[in-house]
Amino acid sequence: MQVHYLSYPLEAAGYPEQVIAIGYFDGVHIGHQRVIGTAIAMAQSMNIPAGVMTFYPHPRVVLGQVERPVYLTPLKEKVRQLQQLGVDHTYVVSFTKEFAAVSPEDFVASFLMRLNPKGVVVGFDFTFGRRGQGTAETLRELGRDRYRLEVVNPVTLEGEKVSSTLVREMLHEGNVHRAARLLGRPYRMIGVVVEGERRGRTIGFPTANVALQEPYFTPRSGVYIVGAQCRGRLYYGVANLGYKPTFHADKADLSIEIHLLDFSGDLYGETIEVIFFQYLRSEKKFPSADALIQQIQTDIAQARQWLNTNPSPMEPDH
Repeated sequence: MQVHYLSYPLEAAGYPEQVIAIGYFDGVHIGHQRVIGTAIAMAQSMNIPAGVMTFYPHPRVVLGQVERPVYLTPLKEKVRQLQQLGVDHTYVVSFTKEFAAVSPEDFVASFLMRLNPKGVVVGFDFTFGRRGQGTAETLRELGRDRYRLEVVNPVTLEGEKVSSTLVREMLHEGNVHRAARLLGRPYRMIGVVVEGERRGRTIGFPTANVALQEPYFTPRSGVYIVGAQCRGRLYYGVANLGYKPTFHADKADLSIEIHLLDFSGDLYGETIEVIFFQYLRSEKKFPSADALIQQIQTDIAQARQWLNTNPSPMEPDH
């Protein structure tokens, strides 16, 4: 897959005839996958490449609606997911105030058409152009039969419309199992193992302390059964996502600490992918280190039992 970084205004540069799916696609969830899969199928029927146009940073950041963005799929992760779906070209459009002010007519004439689309695919709620004035119907009118437009209906799961907002709500509740069904894969965050307080080692449960490298949306604080992809293999473990209240009177910075099952050694400096399988319990303050040790032993026993009864946790059931 080729990744192209574009900005407005776009100069014509000999782009191939292609089918383009357009959207922000944060999460690349099963609704987004339907849009992108429709574009890929259309492209295959025309025997031309399939492309995806996405935007960075999030429009709400540029328009001052949020101060610090958090993403279900930061840009690198989004690109990786698009590649796995079989996309040929990803166009990352720099979203600026200038671009936000472009009229729907100008977007189609001076930007979209210069990418040489023979097909365009969008979701049912797609809007574009200044103040979101453009809709799928606008795309159809402005295309003037120069490209085939396909509008994809909403995807539902158990009667609810699949959306990035719903995925975030599930993660906020700690319902990572339902989030995985909405995403089509377990939720994951990537970071680097750094030196922590080394307290886990002193109480008999060494942990990998993970520093996130991207602004991920973080699930509800608490204890989770997780996978940890590192050094080319998948380990299982118990993760504490939170603020360690037993040892910190004040709310410290959010930390992710993973005790890997059946692992010895150190992972300092390694990139690690934390994959959330199951929420176990909320984070709480224990009266003593001994009480914490006893709870960790219980957490590990519960994790092993869950993993024994869920032999394929990487594949959420639909």
